Amino acid sequence: MPHSLQNTEKQLSREEIIELLNTEEGLTEPLFKKADSLRKKYIGDDVHLRGVIIFSNYCEQNCLYCSMREENFSVDRYRMSAEEIILAAKKLSNAGYKTIVLSSGEDSYYDTDIIAYIVYTIKQFADVAVTLSLGARGFDEYRTWKIAGADRYILKFESSNPELYNIYNEKTVLQDRIQHLRFLKRIGYRVGSGSIVGLPKQSVEDIADDILLVRELDADIASFSPFVPSPFTPYQNMPTASLGMALKTLAVARLAMPQTHIVSSTALNKISENGCIDGLNCGANVILSDLTSTISTNEKYSLDKNIISDYSPDPHKLESLIETSGRKIATTKGDPV
Repeated sequence: MPHSLQNTEKQLSREEIIELLNTEEGLTEPLFKKADSLRKKYIGDDVHLRGVIIFSNYCEQNCLYCSMREENFSVDRYRMSAEEIILAAKKLSNAGYKTIVLSSGEDSYYDTDIIAYIVYTIKQFADVAVTLSLGARGFDEYRTWKIAGADRYILKFESSNPELYNIYNEKTVLQDRIQHLRFLKRIGYRVGSGSIVGLPKQSVEDIADDILLVRELDADIASFSPFVPSPFTPYQNMPTASLGMALKTLAVARLAMPQTHIVSSTALNKISENGCIDGLNCGANVILSDLTSTISTNEKYSLDKNIISDYSPDPHKLESLIETSGRKIATTKGDPV
């Protein structure tokens, strides 16, 4: 057993995190079991299913890894109207979802007032937590949306290495993104952030620094999703992330942040059948499930045609798998412990 696993009730150092991430394949069972036991101790057995509505796949950014990137002309772009988004949120609330995630590319078509109207309207009819995942926007916009009722904001930094960040993202810089995250936290949002595991040129040390940055930011929700290449992007022929490293990252993140909500990405299902369930067994307790195509009758929002990067299973199958694995689906909003 690695020395770092012998006392996980203390804050792990960078060196200990690197040591655990370097655990050899075939010797990871103690790591996964320890992470799962800490999850049970600090978080409990509840799995928080969060319904995601991707209401626009337009994006003004050009990140090398992302299917929504501005220069991906193969994508059949769409935008949902405010009323369509509100109706979709109502369907999710009626289906029992306690958290609704409104997600899009960085699309300034939806201005401050439109988003505020959508958030305010949803909060009037549903007792749900509203999470926004709209990319980096203006500080005044964040304030307005918080006043309108938004509870959480997801803004991943993708890589804590400034040099790699500059390679992956052509139009933004890492320090700006970190400033946005700190501001969101300061004005009262529950903040979600994290990175992509397995991006080109990434090292184990980079992944360790990603975990440390999430911890330093005191994020309420941590997400470390595996890199899966998207067609018609500069990285389309790059190798998919290792399942082993993706799961080790979740487990080490749990050891480093025992009380943080940690997402098991549905992108894990692209690497391994029921991969997001494997993630739950390695310390995660949240699944963000894209339900865009299941709550709209408009074929334009078809998962297969438009949302290339998502691999969400059928929600009923997912619920069954969670219960079969011995966990239970949460009936609360899942506010941070």
